Amino acid sequence: MNLKQLEYFVSVAELGSFSKAALVLDIAQPALSRQVRALEIELRETLLLRNGRGVSLTEPGRRLYEHSLAILRQVAQACEDLSASRDEPVGRITVGLPPSMGRQLTLALVDGFQRCMPRARLTIVEGLSAHISEWLGSGRVDVGLLYNPDTQTGLEIRPLLHERLGLVQRLRPGEGGSLAPVSLENVAALPLVLPERQHVIRRLLDNQATLAGLSLNVAWEVSSVPAILDLVCAGYGHAILTASSVAVSERKDALVVRPLVRPELVSVLCLATSAHQRSTPLMRQTTRLLTDLVTALPQGTAAQSLPG
Repeated sequence: MNLKQLEYFVSVAELGSFSKAALVLDIAQPALSRQVRALEIELRETLLLRNGRGVSLTEPGRRLYEHSLAILRQVAQACEDLSASRDEPVGRITVGLPPSMGRQLTLALVDGFQRCMPRARLTIVEGLSAHISEWLGSGRVDVGLLYNPDTQTGLEIRPLLHERLGLVQRLRPGEGGSLAPVSLENVAALPLVLPERQHVIRRLLDNQATLAGLSLNVAWEVSSVPAILDLVCAGYGHAILTASSVAVSERKDALVVRPLVRPELVSVLCLATSAHQRSTPLMRQTTRLLTDLVTALPQGTAAQSLPG
């Protein structure tokens, strides 16, 4: 068993496919298969189940995967320690992004990482903010972007971007694009097309409605911004979104966003790291790069996906 075999095995397990892992690792697929098979022979265990859709971990494979992550992380930390005196970012870092930011930042993040940290390795994973928070706590993710995170003693959190929420409604012919504010009390009387309860916007709305003693009229639950806007345009209800979600939509000319007031609701994007993780040159430069990329976004520029 060697570190390269463990790295290959982890890549195949995470991507669920030998062909995808071979592309990412820049290695021929037969050579990759031989390395993983040699690992199975040495351990006398079947680690991966091959099927027509890719591969999945067996129970021994799952246990080795957890050990491999810890081993590879320790090796990376050893390399970082040896390079710390030179302030050189080396090793491997995993960044967690909610889908809304993943679609905007991934290319720029990879470009910046390759330019500024050529000796380091970057892994990007996507998930809802709640999942990324859990991954930060378990060590699977080193740094993440979270929407409206709860205060946690194990996380260091820094706000980066604020976006106001508004009432999205279809623009009727001849009405013009009125931006008259609307109160949450008035919104509660309208049929709403909202995401499911695990999404940040829905939780924020539910909490504020409860505090105000209001009951929201949720007509439809849909977790995709394009689908929500299609339903609004078709007259199935109103939505609560950021103005940027509408601005980047193909439906923007058929919709209007009214500021939500009493109370004003804001979605906050934060940078989060584990409070127990030691600062390294790689961590510092990655967080600086992420911060620069987010703050460079035009205010209100969000992707066609709900904050998670």
